[in-house]
Amino acid sequence: MSATDPIADLFTRILNSTKRGHETVMIPASRFKANVLGVFQAEGFIGGYEEVTVDTHPAFQVKLRYLGGREKKSLITGIRRVSKPGRRVYVGKTEIPRVMGGLGVALLSTSKGVVTDREARKSGVGGEVLGLIW
Repeated sequence: MSATDPIADLFTRILNSTKRGHETVMIPASRFKANVLGVFQAEGFIGGYEEVTVDTHPAFQVKLRYLGGREKKSLITGIRRVSKPGRRVYVGKTEIPRVMGGLGVALLSTSKGVVTDREARKSGVGGEVLGLIW
C-alpha cells in the first residue's frame, strides 16, 4: 500500500496506536522516517525503534512510551502535520514556531537534516516545518 504523504501516515499510525494503548506499532521503513523516529527517540516521545522485515518488506517496529500508573497515559498527546504535499511551509531562522510555550517540539527538515526547533534555532537555520508534537 503506498501513501501519498508518508510522514502524515507515520504520525497517524503513532497517534492512533497510543490512543489504543498499544505497546508497539509497525511502520513501513524509509531513511527519512528513520530520521524522524530518531528525533522522536532523542526527545523521549518513543522508547525506541528497530528495523524488521514483514513479508519481505522492511518496516520499523516502534516501541511507544507511557506514563506509569493504573491508567496508561501516552507521552504523546498530539501530533499535527504542518507542511503537506499540497502546501509546503518553510520558515526562516527567525520564524521557527514554538510549540505549547516550549513544552512541545516542532520538527524541521533543514540542510543539517531533520532537527527539532531548539536545534534549528541553535544552529541558526530554517527549513520546512514537517509537524508539531506535544
